[in-house]
Amino acid sequence: MNQEKPQVYTAEFRESSVKLATESDKPVAQTVAHMKTQLVNDALQMAIWKHKPDKGLLWHTDRGSQYVSESHRQLLRQHGIQQSMSRKGNCWDNAVSESFFHTLKTELIHHQTFHSREEAKQAVFEYIEVFYNRQRFHSANGYISPVDFELQQNAV
Repeated sequence: MNQEKPQVYTAEFRESSVKLATESDKPVAQTVAHMKTQLVNDALQMAIWKHKPDKGLLWHTDRGSQYVSESHRQLLRQHGIQQSMSRKGNCWDNAVSESFFHTLKTELIHHQTFHSREEAKQAVFEYIEVFYNRQRFHSANGYISPVDFELQQNAV
């Protein structure tokens, strides 16, 4: 990763789904469940385990109670993660996440009927891990996929 700018993960929750993203615009963990502190912590731990970020990672979220809970703040301290929160009522602070969810809804959710939570989880997982991260071009990444963008960044 480029060492001159901090790694940034954003967390956003809509319709019981969780997404974490890096500056490459790549979701790195997702969970489908009802929104609880444990869900937030599990998703963060999944991303930490998968990407092993350096200390000083910037963790940007909205002002949900899950993010101010003692267990969540303890997890951040334990991994040397710096917490950042959106300003009250300002959706632009989380523009990357808002954009992702708009794309997810328009490219997947609004075109399918899910008959179970498991079917929805599998469809979201496949959309993110197979299509969005590896095949879909992103204008913010110079019209390459998030995986290819990260490979380019790591080669520098």
